[in-house]
Amino acid sequence: MLELNGVRAGYGAINVLWDVTMQFAKGEVTAIVGPNGAGKTTLLRAIMGLLPLQRGQIELAGKSLAGVATWDMLERGMAMVPEGRLIFRDMTIEENLMLGAFPKARRHGAKRQLDEVYAMFPLLKERRAAQAGTLSGGQAQMLALGRGLMSSPDVMLIDEPSLGLAPVMVQEVFAILAKLKALGRTIVLVEQNTRVALRLADQVYLMQGGKLTFAERAANVDVEALHDRYFAR
Repeated sequence: MLELNGVRAGYGAINVLWDVTMQFAKGEVTAIVGPNGAGKTTLLRAIMGLLPLQRGQIELAGKSLAGVATWDMLERGMAMVPEGRLIFRDMTIEENLMLGAFPKARRHGAKRQLDEVYAMFPLLKERRAAQAGTLSGGQAQMLALGRGLMSSPDVMLIDEPSLGLAPVMVQEVFAILAKLKALGRTIVLVEQNTRVALRLADQVYLMQGGKLTFAERAANVDVEALHDRYFAR
């Protein structure tokens, strides 16, 4: 469904991604793991058009994303839940959610989609009039996920959802991701907690130094062997 072929990208004169080729199958969870500085977040930014490609191409459902602006990606059926949540703290929870349905093509179904998000996240419904800044870290992650769902995307790019969360909240967030997988969402998951990511994933990619160094079906991955690669042991 989503394909990267020979992608190079970076920041100005600094190249970060080196000829990255990956495929993300429809309805599957693909986990991208790797140490800090491996290029995982840069990869998601390149997919979303936040960074220009130096080389290579990205296609969604067989159509090139070259030249597609970031704000038009939602119209193409792709949404990103960024690292660190990046919610609008001084706006209400419901206002944050409604921003996820901002594209014109999505606005007509916003009320129905809001009801679906509230059904998945009852706490957000209970506190919909509260400022987003009053939420805990785990609750804020749920809000970020809910906002991403408001455009009813076919593909979700989710960056480090467990970052800074207590173990009990990590389990809750990944239970929600499992529900999204069961509903047929295509999920590209960047996650440093490899054990939790592998339990959810169908496909695993390991990145190191901006390069793809390992690719395997999750069911076939030996976690300890993956960690040996991960930490270059």
